[in-house]
Amino acid sequence: MKRRLLGLITALLLLLTGCSALLEREYSHVTSHNTAPTVEGDSSTLRADSYQELVNALVYLVSTGAEEGTIRLYADTENVETFLSDACLEVVQEDPLGAYCVEFITYRVDPVVTYSQADVHITYRRTREQVAAIVQATGVTAIRSELGSALSSFAPERTLRIRYFEEDEAFIQELARQAYYDAPACALGMPKISVSLYPGSGRQRIVEILLNYPLDRAELEERQAVLAAALEDLAGELSGQTGDALLLNAAQVLLDTGDYDPQGGSTAYDLFERGSADSEGLALAFAALCQQLELHCQVAQGTLEDEPHFWTVVQTGEGWRHLDLSAGVEGELPLYTDLQLRELGYEWEDSSLPSCV
Repeated sequence: MKRRLLGLITALLLLLTGCSALLEREYSHVTSHNTAPTVEGDSSTLRADSYQELVNALVYLVSTGAEEGTIRLYADTENVETFLSDACLEVVQEDPLGAYCVEFITYRVDPVVTYSQADVHITYRRTREQVAAIVQATGVTAIRSELGSALSSFAPERTLRIRYFEEDEAFIQELARQAYYDAPACALGMPKISVSLYPGSGRQRIVEILLNYPLDRAELEERQAVLAAALEDLAGELSGQTGDALLLNAAQVLLDTGDYDPQGGSTAYDLFERGSADSEGLALAFAALCQQLELHCQVAQGTLEDEPHFWTVVQTGEGWRHLDLSAGVEGELPLYTDLQLRELGYEWEDSSLPSCV
């Protein structure tokens, strides 16, 4: 009794003195919240008192991968069938997860005195493993990073749940293209990229990206290992060098390894293993070597005299400059500003490239 009285006095003193600041401070209290409450005494049956709660209950069943479920509807409506039909259609067509993984929802309604009981059956077109593999991503940087991770590991697909997304399939395909060139040592053949959005509109979507590579995964991994070893050997030859001198010698060493061939292969592997590559393969090889040497370099894509062409953009002591090794290197690096390169007949539209001024 004394202990209780002491605790009560202490609490009153805290409220009346300096601890009142504690009560004025903003705070948040997080508790687990079930968006689809269960019927009291029956955890297997969900309760819905409105149309939105009915939708929430169906989304809850989908999120747990349930194939069957029971919902007691206490909403005041004369046509329960229409109510339930509209809710099922909304989940399948408008909810991102439902649109992605649900084929259709069927139900049977039994009227009871104070509620209607719906027995729901859900048919899926995605496996639980596919649903569990969905990655949350917000913003262009996160999306591009996830795409880069998928391409670097030669993953056949990547599924993202994106908020505040108002772009289209072409936008995702362009990000995937950029991510491919961001990892030149893994760029062993541009995959065919297929993008699907679920639902078709809205600010929160599930984006499914399917990647179909020109070679099987085992061959890609083998080539990746061969290329990594070749890059490591070249980097070893250039150890101890820094700055623009390192950049120049890296270019010369690379051109000693293989030749530019407009009809050659389009990957760094082609240059190292087959002795020649086109402008894309040459640019990827140099970008991969720069990454190995921790030099800043990006692959650029555009046209030269109206023909598709690739080159690189490198960071030098004077800032970012264009460098096209397909023109060869004699003595000094052929470095150009944006204006100088355009005067030579090059054109490009990639806004992700740094300005060379």
